Amino acid sequence: MKKDPFLLAKEIILTDSNAVDELIRENLRSDVTLISQVSEYIINSGGKRIRPLISLLAARMLGYKGHDHIQTAAIIEFIHTATLLHDDVVDESRKRRGQETANILFGNQASVLIGDFLYSRAFQMMVKLNKMEILKVLANTTNTIATGEVMQLINIHDPNIDEESYLQVVYRKTACLFEASGHTSALLAEASQEHQEGIIEYGKQLGIAFQLIDDALDYSASPEVLGKNLGDDLAEGKPTLPIIHAILNCSSQEKEVIHTAIENGDLSKLSVIQEIIEITGAIQYTTNRAQEAADKAVAAIKSIPESKYKKALISIASSSVNRQT
Repeated sequence: MKKDPFLLAKEIILTDSNAVDELIRENLRSDVTLISQVSEYIINSGGKRIRPLISLLAARMLGYKGHDHIQTAAIIEFIHTATLLHDDVVDESRKRRGQETANILFGNQASVLIGDFLYSRAFQMMVKLNKMEILKVLANTTNTIATGEVMQLINIHDPNIDEESYLQVVYRKTACLFEASGHTSALLAEASQEHQEGIIEYGKQLGIAFQLIDDALDYSASPEVLGKNLGDDLAEGKPTLPIIHAILNCSSQEKEVIHTAIENGDLSKLSVIQEIIEITGAIQYTTNRAQEAADKAVAAIKSIPESKYKKALISIASSSVNRQT
């Protein structure tokens, strides 16, 4: 059986990865019990930690010999975790990674406030790092994520959203943090302009591929394997790429069914909409677009010298399209 490329990549940088885990645990400590409880619950709930993994691999690939990449990787995971806590409240999610979401277990107020705590902790860690260029990248990234969240909120229940508008949200909400994972490592390594631009583009395109596959899986995966309920995006009224493509390629009657479901966040026609998505080739179209992004990610780091770290990054990009979770 072929080993998970994410696990293989983690093994390559196991010492660095363990150091990130320890730093995360250290910075979750608080004299307020609820902060520790909720933070540890979400951090330890089984995610791939793909963003810090990219950060660590990129730093080593670009020849960085120091230890500050441990700090930036942990900061990036804190920012990501804060967005998850806020996202689940906004989306009224009940399940993530096969477990109940923090807002279901601890309440919306606790989730929002502890998301704020994680953001503020991330900025404390940035200040401690004392590297203005990296602070600038991460501050801009955090702001971009916030604007993406608002853009998505505006798009909810609107079945007329086009692919370009959808991809703008994908970049802001998801891809920009992947991008920052590579960018901060390139700054630490003092990489050449060419290599810096390459790893930034790698992160951006990998983030796009990941989100496109996430959106495809919401209509095509097994709920048990996916770790959340199927059709969550439809229930939230989110017009993602499978829906956008299906609307453009179905009959007027089928279009009306999808429009009504998106406008009302109605899951009652989920099976019918899945059939429309299947007939119109929307999952395949979304997967093809994800493959294009993954190929661009690999091409972006072509000029960087070969190493086990580069090979791991290529493997992550190549496998991102075929994953089931």
